Amino acid sequence: MDTGCAAEDLEYLAALGAAALSQPVDPILPAWRACRDGQAHRPQGVRPLIWASWRRSLAAGLDPDHAPYRFVPAQAIEERLHHHRALIHTAAHVMRGLLAYNPRGHVNLTDASGVTLAFCGVDLTPIGSQLAEAVQGTNCTGLAILEDRLVYVLAEENFGTWQRQRRMHCAAAPVRDAAGRTLAILTLTAEPGWFHFHTLGTVQAAAEAVSRQLVLQALLAEQRTVLEVLNEGLVVLDGDGAIKALNRYARQLFHVDEGLLGQPFARLGSSELSLARLRTMGEPLRDLECSFELPDGGVLACLVSVCAVEQGGQIISLREQRRTRDITRRMMGTQARYTFDSLLGTSQALQDAVRLGRIASRSDATTLILGESGTGKELFAQAIHNASDRGGGPFVAVNCGAIPRDLVQSELFGHVEGAFSGSARGGAAGKFELADGGTIFLDEIGDMAFDAQVSLLRVLQEGEVTRVGGRKSLPVNVRIIAATHRNLAQAAAEGAFREDLYYRLNVLSLTVPPLRMRREDITVLATHFLQRCARSLRKPLQGFTPAALERLVAHPWPGNVRELENTVERAVNLAAGEWLQVVDLPLELSVPGRRAVQDMGEAMGLSGHERQAIIAALEESGGNIRRAAQRLKVSRGGLYVKMERLGLSAKAFRP
Repeated sequence: MDTGCAAEDLEYLAALGAAALSQPVDPILPAWRACRDGQAHRPQGVRPLIWASWRRSLAAGLDPDHAPYRFVPAQAIEERLHHHRALIHTAAHVMRGLLAYNPRGHVNLTDASGVTLAFCGVDLTPIGSQLAEAVQGTNCTGLAILEDRLVYVLAEENFGTWQRQRRMHCAAAPVRDAAGRTLAILTLTAEPGWFHFHTLGTVQAAAEAVSRQLVLQALLAEQRTVLEVLNEGLVVLDGDGAIKALNRYARQLFHVDEGLLGQPFARLGSSELSLARLRTMGEPLRDLECSFELPDGGVLACLVSVCAVEQGGQIISLREQRRTRDITRRMMGTQARYTFDSLLGTSQALQDAVRLGRIASRSDATTLILGESGTGKELFAQAIHNASDRGGGPFVAVNCGAIPRDLVQSELFGHVEGAFSGSARGGAAGKFELADGGTIFLDEIGDMAFDAQVSLLRVLQEGEVTRVGGRKSLPVNVRIIAATHRNLAQAAAEGAFREDLYYRLNVLSLTVPPLRMRREDITVLATHFLQRCARSLRKPLQGFTPAALERLVAHPWPGNVRELENTVERAVNLAAGEWLQVVDLPLELSVPGRRAVQDMGEAMGLSGHERQAIIAALEESGGNIRRAAQRLKVSRGGLYVKMERLGLSAKAFRP
């Protein structure tokens, strides 16, 4: 038996025998008197442990004939009891079991400093009493603290006279934590007839039992803490399908509390994840898309993983799809960067468009942005989003014209597993799901496939999407901003675009003016692009020469702001001096031919007298849009946009 006692102490106890322990030990009392009288040499028959403790107690000025218990202040003991409540609760059961073998004895628990925290049996050491050797003199608890091991003290070996007279023997052992640090001292006091060699092993085993339970509780508390801080819901089921545990995140997802423990799994909400399916699983379930219809009427969409544990239970992991989509959006960079302050220019045409954009940002109404390619329609869409109440949400941009026609619906609305050949395992969320809580920007909406237009109309009407191959609709909270360079009104009239969808999209509309209609903004835009490119390329460019800037302003810019940006970037790369010159510009700008000059003049004239020029062209063509567009050197779609903005109708000019 490994008791932890020193060998000489065990030999001493064994030599006395059980019978001797019931009678006073003759050598101890004379030795005690000699120590009190100042003798320095330890007499034979007294343990070195006890002799050293007596001398320390006398040196501390303690009076063996008057050694009442000293107590810590009431507030301090309340604080200690609260701090050690788990220790006291854990040790209580062990202490009662230890007392059962010593019915007329006493068991007490102190903290590591010797303050009594709890006791059972005869009230020998009240709660709050201090048993440290420096306070109480030689006693079993105080020696166990100093020695940090199992010790025993016989009645006559105690320092206080009254302790010796009561004829009680003691054994004490430390209670330790997982790191081996002493947390408390467990002490058994018993009459001589109940105290023998095996008592030491019993006390040691009791202290170790308390230590193991504390370590186990600390481990369980640590595991519970880990479960509580996990950013996914965990539900633990027993073999009968009853809920054994719900972590914090799961309680938040299902809007329940721990009162649901012991209830069937189905109480969380109805779903396709039935108990029968859980019991028949042959393999762990990974990332199953599952929707729970909650008792309060809400719907919870999750990715669910399930693994079986011993005795037929399951651990169910739930990750809310909204959070999964948020992570996906962050990885995709689906956030709007531009605001209305990012839109450079002071022209009246631009300011009119900005004014309409700010109006659109004040509501969730579907907005249609019209304009030629390269004018910055997406910048306006981002600015509207950032200025709206959805500014903190996602901004997902989709170029409807760049997606293959047979994949448009899958890209926009997602698909379930097995919906088509090559579909992702577990299915995939569409752009509308990724934009949930924010804005989706549908660029080139005029090029969207006809069947996808039907699905888009449903989203606008019902506020929910159905994945390709799926049967269940998912609610989405998405604001739609669409853009096109086409004339949707004409396309709808010709049957190339759904008329009902056009009216749904055209709740609010604005037209981004082409660059030739805002020539006063060319200088500030070109300067901005030059500075940005020069900074990126680390070129010391100061700006444009007057001649180069004049050529930029004179050009018609059929590619609008995008063409201007690319032109400036190319010129910055070619520039050799501190100023960007005419020779650095592309050939069509640096050496304009007669046709180019004529086009510039016509374009400038059109921007200056636009309404009059359109009216004249319509009158000459008798309301024929094609001939009028040819005369004005613009596309039919562009002419339709201008006429719609100016409030002109071709019918008024027809015979």
